[in-house]
Amino acid sequence: MNDNRPSRIALIALAALMVGIAIPLLLGNHSLDRDREAPQSEVPYCVTSPAVPALAIFADDTVRLDRYDLRERMDRELMAFTYMHSSTMLIVKRANRYFPVIEPILQANGVPDDFKYLAVIESSLNPSARSSAGAAGMWQFMAATAREYGLEVNDNIDERYHIEKETEAACKYLKDAYARYGDWLTVAASYNAGQRRISSELDRQHAERATDLWLVEETSRYMFRLLAAKAVVSQPSRYGFLLHREQLYPPLTYDEVQVTQTVDSLSRFARQHGITYAQLKDANLWLRQTSLANRSRRTYRVKIPTRESMYYDPRRTRVHNPDWVVD
Repeated sequence: MNDNRPSRIALIALAALMVGIAIPLLLGNHSLDRDREAPQSEVPYCVTSPAVPALAIFADDTVRLDRYDLRERMDRELMAFTYMHSSTMLIVKRANRYFPVIEPILQANGVPDDFKYLAVIESSLNPSARSSAGAAGMWQFMAATAREYGLEVNDNIDERYHIEKETEAACKYLKDAYARYGDWLTVAASYNAGQRRISSELDRQHAERATDLWLVEETSRYMFRLLAAKAVVSQPSRYGFLLHREQLYPPLTYDEVQVTQTVDSLSRFARQHGITYAQLKDANLWLRQTSLANRSRRTYRVKIPTRESMYYDPRRTRVHNPDWVVD
């Protein structure tokens, strides 16, 4: 049998040469010059700046973002939420659990739904949050303000950690502030700085709304953190956060036990209701000690988490907002 391997090798070499000559001719000015056509990064990832929208809508009010200072304040907060990766992702996961609790209370009190994002920027939706200044709970009330708006705060009971009650109190504050200012972003600024400070600065600077005020940096940023929180948390995939159904935290369900007397041992109380002391405390963060000293014989509703809540199937998690997931 004749060996044609040298001929085949020669033909393959010729074909390769012709292809090599033809490709640059076919591409013309589109030759693959990587140094010229694509920026080169010295690290194995790229970071981009999220686009600033032309306007933002909060509580049905439109904030135009074409003025340089407003645009750049929004830009800063969008970048912060976009690149606080673990914190922002955790917020979206928690939102699936806590927004279904917060939203109906806001609606029932006539407070715009967008104020659920105020809880986001106050506490990252962490119901046990406490600041170095002493503000506590998801809505970060100081003790004196909490008492002013009807919450019980003492060594034994602290309703700043009771999600439903603290949300009701927040609604009262927000409505009082709106009656004074008639502008929801100014209301938000007052939540951070206090109504006395915001009212004083509005008068001193002859301004009508807080977005036009010269304020301390924390309060100046606060309003735009609120706008950015809404933008990112409402559409996380747009900012690079790709979550699946089973990664969200489902709402918890509870049975409730009415308590009208002192409970000497919450540990024993928990065992009587088939849960651990840790589970009881986690479900009732407002119980601050190992007992419930109910000397005034008030009626408290103590939550007992259901077994279905404690042992849920992540694959069956109900998604509160379809825009939170990619599946």
